[in-house]
Amino acid sequence: MIGSYVIVYKFVDDLHFFVTGDEDQNEVILASVLQGFFEAVGILLRGNVEKREALENLDLILLCLDETIDGGVPLETDPAVLASKVASHSMDSGAPLSEQTLAQALATAREHITKSLLK
Repeated sequence: MIGSYVIVYKFVDDLHFFVTGDEDQNEVILASVLQGFFEAVGILLRGNVEKREALENLDLILLCLDETIDGGVPLETDPAVLASKVASHSMDSGAPLSEQTLAQALATAREHITKSLLK
């Protein structure tokens, strides 16, 4: 506990994962969120959780984070469910997000938005 915040963390090689909450938050729930997110990231990165791989697949990690927590409220902690939701989102754009660069993913998103606006 630091100040009025509860912080749970996990260090893996050169990556640091943190989940914070107010002092009235349950540490077990925060730890469950952290563990679920970390394991889902491990599934998405095929067990290769290191800085370089994380940077190359930052879009997947951010999408996983979005599926884990929304507005500070934990939505899902099961790593298999989180990984499958992220994978289903990546199937929408043709090629999996893990095989796209960030620029390609943004171009794909721009293309989908343009198509929906022109309909």
